[in-house]
Amino acid sequence: MTELGTSLAAEERIPRRAYGRNWEILLWLAPIGLAIAPAAGLGNFGQSLVLEMMVFSILAMSLNLLLGQTGLVSLGHAAFFALGAYAAALCANLLTTDILVTLIFAVAVGAIVAIPIGSLSIRLPGFYFLMITFAFSQMVYQAAFRWAGLTGGSDGLLVSPPSLLGVPVLNNRLQLYWFTLAAFVVCFLLLRSLSNSGFGQVLAGIRENTRRMRALGYNVRAYKLAAFTISASIAAFIGAVYVQFSLFVSPDTAHWVQSATVLVMVLIGGAGSNIGPVIGATAILLLQHLMTSLLRDLCGLRG
Repeated sequence: MTELGTSLAAEERIPRRAYGRNWEILLWLAPIGLAIAPAAGLGNFGQSLVLEMMVFSILAMSLNLLLGQTGLVSLGHAAFFALGAYAAALCANLLTTDILVTLIFAVAVGAIVAIPIGSLSIRLPGFYFLMITFAFSQMVYQAAFRWAGLTGGSDGLLVSPPSLLGVPVLNNRLQLYWFTLAAFVVCFLLLRSLSNSGFGQVLAGIRENTRRMRALGYNVRAYKLAAFTISASIAAFIGAVYVQFSLFVSPDTAHWVQSATVLVMVLIGGAGSNIGPVIGATAILLLQHLMTSLLRDLCGLRG
């Protein structure tokens, strides 16, 4: 390379590094801004909206580990969200309301169910993987709908309020807001670390060229199953978090429409990007609330 080419390449690297540093600054400032937003005047409606955004951002990030990182298109991710929600609800109602126990129990249920489902689905490519995950989601939905004695059926299930070491916790919106923000930051950093690790690089290689990774000696099925299980566990975790402030769970949480919505969130934000699922979830939820407000206003005018 000539001296001119070398200097041009160096000049190109400078803005890219500066661009990367700008994103790093924004990533650290965003949680700080969200933490002080209630004190800065964010009202109850705004806090509830941001809570919903953070919950679905985590759900979309967990799906991104499958779709964006590994190249597996799932249409049943909401099933693990629902499993975590029901597991936490039943644990709180039948065993203990201690939030640490309910969260751990929900994650364990998600991981245990994910292993056999993942072992079956990852053996099949593309469309078949999508259809198996779709069928699993509908099975969970039907079980929640018909097993009324345990899940409450179509009426849903009320959940006992959480506690910690016998002391009631998360009994106001502000506590729920900070708790969900902490969960959001932890999940974001965890998934970001995974994507940048050697494990994440292998998943990216599987996404790009599965045969080549297999030829290089990597156990492709083991890596896919690990990604599937981690993704399902995080989805179950955020399902359990969701239950802590809704104190209600219904079969709709497992419906395939929920899975499709989360899939669209990832695709709109940019599959494979760490921040993309957050952007997609925020955009979709803002659009939904905007359309709901517009329809309400139009119905009010016609009335």
